[in-house]
Formats: sequence, structure tokens, C-alpha cells
Amino acid sequence: MKVIDMHCDTISRLLNLRVEGKEETLRENTGHLDLLRMKQGEYLLQNFALFVELDRDGDPWERVRRLYELYREELGKNSDLIAPVLRFSDIERNRAEGKLSAMLTVEEGAVCGGDMKRLRRLYDMGVRMLTLTWNFPNELGSPNFDRELGKHAGESQRAFEAYFHTANERDGLTEKGREFMAEMERLGMIPDVSHLSDAGFYDVLEATKKPFVASHSDARAVCPCVRNITDDMIRKLAERGGVMGLNYCADFLEEVPLGQRNPGTVAAVVRHAKHITDVGGIEVLGLGSDFDGIDTHEELPGVQSMEKLWNALKKAGFTEGQLEKIFYGNVLRVYRDTLN
Repeated sequence: MKVIDMHCDTISRLLNLRVEGKEETLRENTGHLDLLRMKQGEYLLQNFALFVELDRDGDPWERVRRLYELYREELGKNSDLIAPVLRFSDIERNRAEGKLSAMLTVEEGAVCGGDMKRLRRLYDMGVRMLTLTWNFPNELGSPNFDRELGKHAGESQRAFEAYFHTANERDGLTEKGREFMAEMERLGMIPDVSHLSDAGFYDVLEATKKPFVASHSDARAVCPCVRNITDDMIRKLAERGGVMGLNYCADFLEEVPLGQRNPGTVAAVVRHAKHITDVGGIEVLGLGSDFDGIDTHEELPGVQSMEKLWNALKKAGFTEGQLEKIFYGNVLRVYRDTLN
């Protein structure tokens, strides 16, 4: 069993702990993901997101630079276990040398401030995927969840459902966002439409030619939360040759009444996997755990749990060949097709 995971927030978690005066490392920590457990779990590649929360982290560019320095520091300390990916051939080289691969991503297009020079700087830093928005509108586009509009979502079941079930079908990519799509394709940087509005998804589809991804999104037909993507989006993503990554966030897998604990189940992940592959085919599905960015999933609490997920999917009828595509093969294909 090999694993490629398109999204985790471990670097942001480690930096936040440092700010609090707590020292944990990428090699071994108490979070969802560390290198020793990844090595034991036969991971091939992990995408590490530099996540910026606009209403909390101060200047977005300075925050992403601090995250980047921590990422570089941790990879340097652990060069015996892991090496960065700048081009597709790096994955094969790292694998031959018995090392894990690390792909650097950014989650929040606002770090660029609409400045193309900053986008190119991110590429020079090693960033190979950009999640265009988080939960705030920015210079590139708008999300489905808007943090400002969601401040009252927890006040009642009705308010919760209005927020979690109302997609933004009006506000897509800005003109600057379309310019960024062209430059990202030229550079070899993959657009990530997780968090992006419904309108934005179709704008990315129109503005690009190469495959793109929804790195950590589930199926809206199974769980109606608008952080998930629709069946039509799944089909369009599949037709483009893109991939979506199963997100283990319990609230994106299965909704429960407001105020009720949602521990997360493997059965819910299996339901999403079955639906997504029924709609878009086996080639469209990968993994996008969102580890260290979500509350702990009770049955999939970390990277040590991937064999449990493999066995559950196998029991549900997926063949060994299909599981290999989901766990690493489909994402590897996208990287082969997109990275320069």
C-alpha cells in the first residue's frame, strides 16, 4: 500500500505551537501526521499546505514566509526521511532513494495580494499547488463559505442550514483570478478549487486547459454541505483528467443536528468514495485528508489509519487495482501531466 495525500495543515499547526511556546517537530509529534508514522504507513508523497487565515494571521505574505521558513527548516532536519518535489522526476528519484516526497502548497490565494510577481515567487519557493480561496473573498475569487456571513450560523439549526447549504453561484473568479490561471498553467502550478465558490469552479474549468484538483473535498450529493462538490462538478473534473481528494472532516462527510457531536466514521468515507467513483469513474478519486486542519476523526485519527481505510474500501467492493488508483495512482497521474 502506497499513499499520496493532497492536503494537510501540519506546518501551520507546528508554527502555531511554536508561537505558544510549545516545541513539536515534523519528525514526531502529537498531531495527525508526522514523518515516522508516514514512513511506517508507506507514504509516497504528502502535500504540505502553508495555510493563512486572513482574520487571524496578520499580513498574509509575512505569514506565508514564516510558514515557508519552518517548512524548509523541518525538511532540512529530516533530509534522511523526506525530500521536496519541484518536478515530477523528483518523486521517482526520492522513491528510488527510499525517501518520502514533500510537495509544497499554499491555502489562500490572498497571500499574493493580486501581485503576479508574488505568484512567481511562490513558484520559486517550490509551491506547486495553490488553493485559490479559503473562507474569505480575495483578489482571485470568492468561496462558498464566507466567514463573515457565517458568524451567526451557530445560533440556530435554521441559520446553520442556510449557511452550510447555500452555494455561491454568482461570484466566481475575478479578472485577476483568470490572469493567475494562465500564469499558473505556464509555470506548472496546479489550481486547487477546494473552498472555491460554485461559480468559481466553472470559471476555472473555462479558464484552464490542464487538469486541476479539488484537493480536499467530498460529494455534496452524499452530504449537502457546500464545501463539497456537486455531481456535475465531479463529472467535469473527471472529464478534464483532474482529481478530488477525500476529506476526513466529519462535518463534510455526514451532517448531524446542530450541537450534536460528530465523531466521524469510516462508513461515511466509504459512502463518499462509492458515490464519487459511481459518478465520475475510478480515475477521479484520491485522498485529501485535511489532517491537522480538522477535528480528529474518531475512526481515522491520523496517518497510521490508512490501512484501516484501505480495508474498509476493499470490503465495500473496491479491487486492489482500484484502491491503488485512489490511494496514489490518480494523483500521481495528475502530477505527471501538470508539473513542468
